[in-house]
Amino acid sequence: MQNDRVFTIKDILARPIFGRARLAAGKDGVNRQVGWVHVLEITNVSPFVSPHDLILSTGLWLQSEEGREEYLLQLIGSEAAGLCVEFGTSIYGIPEELIELADRHQFPLIVFEQPVRFVEITQDIHSLLINHQHQLLKSLEAYSRQLQQRTLQSTDMSAVLNLLHEYAAKPVVYISSMEPGSFVPELAPEMEQAIYTWYEQEVEHLDLNDSDTELWFHMDEEKVLLCHPVVCFGQVFSAVGMIVHPSAPVEYLKLLLDYTAKAAAALTLRSQFLEEKMVRNQNELIQDLMNGNILQEEQAQTRMGLRLLVKGQYWFAGGVIEIEHRLKGTGRERMEANHQDILVLLRSLLKKNNLPSLIMLKNNQVYLCCAKEAVSAATRHQLLRLLEGIALDVKRFASRNLKQVAIHAGFGKLRSRLTSLPDSLQEAYQVIEVSRSVDQMEHVHFYERMGIYQMLKALPQSFLQPFVQDHLGVLIEHDQTHHLRLVETLDAYLQNFGSKRDAAAQLFVHRQTLYNRLEKLEELMGPDYMNQGRRICLEMALLAHAMIENGQWKSS
Repeated sequence: MQNDRVFTIKDILARPIFGRARLAAGKDGVNRQVGWVHVLEITNVSPFVSPHDLILSTGLWLQSEEGREEYLLQLIGSEAAGLCVEFGTSIYGIPEELIELADRHQFPLIVFEQPVRFVEITQDIHSLLINHQHQLLKSLEAYSRQLQQRTLQSTDMSAVLNLLHEYAAKPVVYISSMEPGSFVPELAPEMEQAIYTWYEQEVEHLDLNDSDTELWFHMDEEKVLLCHPVVCFGQVFSAVGMIVHPSAPVEYLKLLLDYTAKAAAALTLRSQFLEEKMVRNQNELIQDLMNGNILQEEQAQTRMGLRLLVKGQYWFAGGVIEIEHRLKGTGRERMEANHQDILVLLRSLLKKNNLPSLIMLKNNQVYLCCAKEAVSAATRHQLLRLLEGIALDVKRFASRNLKQVAIHAGFGKLRSRLTSLPDSLQEAYQVIEVSRSVDQMEHVHFYERMGIYQMLKALPQSFLQPFVQDHLGVLIEHDQTHHLRLVETLDAYLQNFGSKRDAAAQLFVHRQTLYNRLEKLEELMGPDYMNQGRRICLEMALLAHAMIENGQWKSS
């Protein structure tokens, strides 16, 4: 008995207990699936009928000429498998118009010419269905055991795919963002390419938390690909599927795919954790680069595993990802587990995006360097876009899965030399410091997007503090005494280019309150504070004051 088959009206008619029955109508519907059997004599049947139910009746509903057609239409609309009617108890025939109605809808109408015990019919068919369900569960249990054995023996997906093909007896497909795909057996090249294209466009960038989502790709009138994504850390890294006929039963196949997708996720995680144990050479290289021990660019690129380019260049991005544990009392073991999860996710995302990389964890900071060959003028922007996506994915994972853990990410300027990594890391630190201290810079991840803060971070605190005092000191002192929020008012007024209405809205104050504050500003600072030269100094002083006040200021 095949596990992926379903029982149909045709199978039921072949049972010995149906030897005295005949198919009165709906011969074109004998392939309808039968999922359960029960007796139903009431006329309002819709609430009590599920798809694939085979209904048994003595025909009481036929005694009402007004309601009998409606009864049959309710069964058809509920997608029942068919109707068995017994003659000799309540009725002795079925009107011709009902037979024609059943034929039009390809709805099987089975007639027993003599009374029959419905309990024997239900026992026979239910035992058949339950036994089949039991065999299906046994098959799934055996598949699960063999799947576990193969995943324990190897990290090779081919062994898993061959086992799936053996159980499903269908062509099996495995598409991955991190390794070459597999097809068991091989498909026509154009078909394989169509599957790859569909995966890249429709599957790879899905945002999922588990692999329960089933995906369908209609290849042609005879073939569809039923697919389950392989999800790790909320990211789709691959997908496993099989090619079936559009009308084929797939419940058993869905369960096989679900088991296989979870096994593939476990293999992916295990291979990534194994890679974490092989990072000693990367740590040494990053340390050597940070300490300036490597001066030759060719030596640095060779140690990173990059091929030396005769023409063209690489773009290198250096960055820092800071892991902030906000929950007091978080134990060391919990912290290390969080760090490990983030490292595995980060490596997987870099691999998924085909970015050669160096990663080193030190305390709660991850030092990162990745490379991309400059094949066109757009490569630089592509690399920035990929890094932005990776940073957001890591932040999203932490917010969803790690308790009270925040991620701060910063990247220095892209450079054409790997040996310039120390400069990039220094800039990355500045990005994190500014994003943590200045609200409007919270989502900035790149040094080149820091704007005026590049200059402010380059100035020593011994210069900035007197500068702030010279230009804002009188307002700061007044706020400390009278709490009029004059510094905040000046900031909003300048941000809105002198618009009183917009400034009042930003401050959530009545416009008259703003007028009073502006009068006090003019009294303390003089009437020329909106002149261009003075205004620029005030704007710089306000930016510097915000950084110093938030305690995140460090000069470069």
